[in-house]
Amino acid sequence: MSPVPVNHEVKADSNTTASLGPNALASWRNDASVPTGVAASSNSDMFKSPACFTKPKAKRWDHLLSTEAKARQPSVLKAAAQYLKNPGLISLGGGLPSSELFPFEEISFKVPTPPGFTEQETRETGTTVAAGKHDIRDGKSLLDLEVSLNYGQAMGFPPLLRFVTEHTEIVHQPPYSDWRCALTVGSTMGWETALRTLCERGDYILAEEYSFSSALDTAVPLGIKIAGIKMDDQGLLPEAMDEVLTNWDVSARGARKPHVLYTIPSGQNPTGATQSFERRKEIYKVAQKHDVIIVEDEPYYFLQMEPYKQDVAPPATREEFLQKLVPSFLHIDVDGRVVRLESFSKVIAPGSRVGWVVASEQIVERFIRHFEVSTQNPSGISQIGLLKLLDEHWGHAGYLDWLMHVRREYTRRRDDLLRACEKHLPSGITRWVAPSAGMFQWIEVDWHKHPGYKQGLSHDAIEESIFKASIAEGALLTRGSWFRADRTIPEEKMFFRATYAAAPADKIEEAIKRFATGLRKEFGLLEN
Repeated sequence: MSPVPVNHEVKADSNTTASLGPNALASWRNDASVPTGVAASSNSDMFKSPACFTKPKAKRWDHLLSTEAKARQPSVLKAAAQYLKNPGLISLGGGLPSSELFPFEEISFKVPTPPGFTEQETRETGTTVAAGKHDIRDGKSLLDLEVSLNYGQAMGFPPLLRFVTEHTEIVHQPPYSDWRCALTVGSTMGWETALRTLCERGDYILAEEYSFSSALDTAVPLGIKIAGIKMDDQGLLPEAMDEVLTNWDVSARGARKPHVLYTIPSGQNPTGATQSFERRKEIYKVAQKHDVIIVEDEPYYFLQMEPYKQDVAPPATREEFLQKLVPSFLHIDVDGRVVRLESFSKVIAPGSRVGWVVASEQIVERFIRHFEVSTQNPSGISQIGLLKLLDEHWGHAGYLDWLMHVRREYTRRRDDLLRACEKHLPSGITRWVAPSAGMFQWIEVDWHKHPGYKQGLSHDAIEESIFKASIAEGALLTRGSWFRADRTIPEEKMFFRATYAAAPADKIEEAIKRFATGLRKEFGLLEN
């Protein structure tokens, strides 16, 4: 029997919620329910609280699935793995390499021990966690190198799937019963799968008028076009979304009305905008009205911050931290029409290439059919490393402590960047709104005041000139036009995106100072 992982401060209430409790395991957690063999199959229903199953089920989405998604059948080779658990079975069936020939006997990582999360504290007081080849057999863990280095099932290895399922219920408490999780090779892969599962070639999808460029670039080769929705300082405007869908002209557009919305609700990339709870509820109502699936891409969800320059204390407890988070679309999803893309990239490490998707059982099952014949499953080394850190070392409580730490660090960096903007950027030609989440600062530049505007230079030409002037001064900020959802529409405004995630405070200020110098030269402004 494997040892019980430590520090899971989760318990089930008597109602339909999950809450934190002092040093308590999830009261529904049962190690015996976790399959441990090679290529063992599992699903989130094995790991939810009993209260979850008292909720209603999601709607069916057969009418919105793509031809490709409907055509996918289970992998016969993956399905055959179910027999590996039969006692005494000698398998000559699957092409599973022998673990005797895996050249890894043990791997180890030195990781932070809460609350000592800084690099120096980790060096001095960190814990070395290790994974051996036969830890399951030796009763040391629910996952080992014999299993994690072999082929696995498309939903991910059961112990890590259990952790993300519990995490999902703790944080989001979906209001319907048949939601499930599946691990992904990062959110970009999850997004590509969503497009292929829900869209046909020639379809349109909806997105914010400025959106994550890689997400847009994922859609284009699939023959999918993007209809950009107007934004304000809170992000996507529900009335603009409703107007686009209500007035959709099939003959003029050459395509049916969109039924997929891609949105980044918290710390939106690139604008930094965060939708309020009321805004999210309004968007959800529009989605219900027009039968739209909402794909919420939320890598920055836990990087929600206090307002800039307001005397508001950060959360002091895990309970307060969770209560202050703007509720997700998943939390308000009574229909099962939300596909939530989760990621470890911004809060653990992007190189892990592990995330997960949360959606209704029907949609997750279609995702799994796609993963079986594409990515198969995320890296086994990444999965076992994350399991050792998150489940066996930190537990849910320690992970929340870590998220609070990361949030504090990015808040400090955001403040550094905003102070640099206030100090160096010329106020007559620049404008910005302090972000309340995420990693990005969206800076508007009044290009109509550029000398080239009167000379007839285009928006793109002036943007390119400013971009190169900044590079010449030694600062790289990203051009706003690269994030434009519909690049066929002439741009009225000009933006540049700065991130406060990639550099320390002194470098952040110096970069903004250099960008400001480039702007002054471009606009013919005298130094202050």
